[in-house]
Amino acid sequence: MAHVLWITEHYPPSQGGMAQSCDRIVRGLRGAGVEVDVAHLTRRDRPWSVTRENGGRLLTAPLGDDPEHALRRLWTTLTAERLTGGTYSHTVAFGGTYPMLAAPVLARLLRVPLVTLLRGNDIDIGVFSLRRRGVLTDALRSSAHVCVVARSHAPLVTALAPDAAVTFVANSVDTGQWRILPSERERARTWRAENVTGGRRTVGLIGQLKNKKGVGFFLDALLASGHADAFHLLLVGEVEESVTARLAEPDGGVAHSFLPFLERYDLPSVYASCDLAALPSFYDGMPNVALEAAALGVPLLASDAGGLGDVADDEIGFTFPAGDAHGCRAAIDRAARADAARLSALGAAGAERIRRDFTPAGETAGYLAVLDAVAGTGSSTGPGAPG
Repeated sequence: MAHVLWITEHYPPSQGGMAQSCDRIVRGLRGAGVEVDVAHLTRRDRPWSVTRENGGRLLTAPLGDDPEHALRRLWTTLTAERLTGGTYSHTVAFGGTYPMLAAPVLARLLRVPLVTLLRGNDIDIGVFSLRRRGVLTDALRSSAHVCVVARSHAPLVTALAPDAAVTFVANSVDTGQWRILPSERERARTWRAENVTGGRRTVGLIGQLKNKKGVGFFLDALLASGHADAFHLLLVGEVEESVTARLAEPDGGVAHSFLPFLERYDLPSVYASCDLAALPSFYDGMPNVALEAAALGVPLLASDAGGLGDVADDEIGFTFPAGDAHGCRAAIDRAARADAARLSALGAAGAERIRRDFTPAGETAGYLAVLDAVAGTGSSTGPGAPG
């Protein structure tokens, strides 16, 4: 069975969607019998350590103010732990600049194949970044296989590494565990009664609402659609200052509420408060919010950016081409005109799609197939590696 050195900047106790995804994928592989040693290149002030976890080790490697030292010390730590003499079958880089910087070197030193798992920003921003593009290109060309979370990312990978083997593996939600409890529905009803007036429908915008998420673009479309008075926006998480300033203006014109960043298991009552979840991204990976909302029966009002195009269509919500202002206004118009029965049907279809097509078992099987495909090839056979 495979034994993987998994290098990441995003792993619990780090917060955010990437840490959630990393933890989910690692747990899935470990549950399938793969031993995974996670080298966590943490930005927190933590001591260096090597500890046992169920299914592998956790190597905590704080980057501190000298990341180059941390990456070199990681190799020293692997050597001191006697993990360099044929222990590993694969090296995996899970997104982020420093994992992609370290992984090609470590894979060559360990003489094992490199698999690079790209998340949204790694390729969407990295391909156009003066600072990150060189690191990204080297990692892709050194990889025996590259995994993406959006089918539309494959051409971007090919633009930098024409010979790279690329596989789409979708994110997932465990719908057996991800559900809304009666107490959470009651909390949602109370929140709506206290905050939402005039029969407005609540539209949730949830997560790290930075520029790529298109919140300002969505506000423009909402105001231009003539339906602003039909909706109450619930913005949850980190919001761009320009958006908060705009909504604070006397003529902002949109009813809204803010909530701070919440841990994942504090979110079901938020989703229960929403009639729709909006994801108007200009570009994106496969946001956990899209899967989580749809799994709980909340219709999506979403662009087709990145992995959103692999999840959402007009059978489970109201979709439009990314960056298309007219298309966004039209989607808002369709959402405003939909009756309660239509929203309920869309929500039910979304929940069924996630339950059927975006399962942890399917996600794990996708990564297992990639590991199996490159097993035993050695780092020297990766595209762009030295002959």
